[in-house]
Amino acid sequence: MSKFTTADGTSLHFTDEGEGLPILCLAGLTRNATDFDYVAPHLDGVRLIRMDYRGRGQSDWADPSTYTIPQEGMDALALLDHLRVEKAAILGTSRGGIIAMGLAATVKDRLLGVCLNDIGPDIAQAGLEAIKDYLGRRPSFKTFEDATTQRAKLMAGFANIPKDRWREEAHKHYVEKPDGLDINYDPKLRDSVLSGPQNLNPDLWPFFDALDGLPLALLRGANSDLLTRETAAEMERRRPDMLSVEVQDRGHVPFLDEPESLLTIKAWVEEMK
Repeated sequence: MSKFTTADGTSLHFTDEGEGLPILCLAGLTRNATDFDYVAPHLDGVRLIRMDYRGRGQSDWADPSTYTIPQEGMDALALLDHLRVEKAAILGTSRGGIIAMGLAATVKDRLLGVCLNDIGPDIAQAGLEAIKDYLGRRPSFKTFEDATTQRAKLMAGFANIPKDRWREEAHKHYVEKPDGLDINYDPKLRDSVLSGPQNLNPDLWPFFDALDGLPLALLRGANSDLLTRETAAEMERRRPDMLSVEVQDRGHVPFLDEPESLLTIKAWVEEMK
């Protein structure tokens, strides 16, 4: 287990594996570095760096007012500095992609490229409502077996997923306590995220446009409730050189080990080598 300490004294968990092109993996809002377990075995010749945001996974819980995209972006830079990595590509899932766009707008010289996993500059309302429904709330199911069954039912837009994958997901995102399962992140993340009207859906088009000149890829779950086809099409119009794929039988978010996801990610990596 590797940890580093940020300027405000928060201890953050990270992993650093492999050699080659440095890729910093940034997970979704409530998720953690294990999101990238599925893609990691398929990436050769890269240095895969993963981080748990403050308040998530194996990182320390912190002052909830610091659970923000700007702070998480600064934490990402602090990790690169800690590892003496001058520039890195970012594979960003959902919130991780928003952080990547923010970094492109502020410290573009630190980036080699960006791959966005089911996120864009305009976030669909249906997806926002789904986030508000579960964010910071303890699940109703009591066992991992219940969680496995319920995730298969609750994850709208996903099909042809083996039960073992849902079991893996349950173990990645819940912890077992004497009275049942609980979320493995600070529940106060809910208050932080919902405290301001712009926190969930800011105007991100200027941040997307800041990616100009960087190797760029986009993965979209065909059944995503967060990234619409219209938004993806506008992204493609603004960046006709962007590698883009729609991942069938997936909602928000693709697992990253689907054949079409891997083809796109590997092509993106090759652009930067």
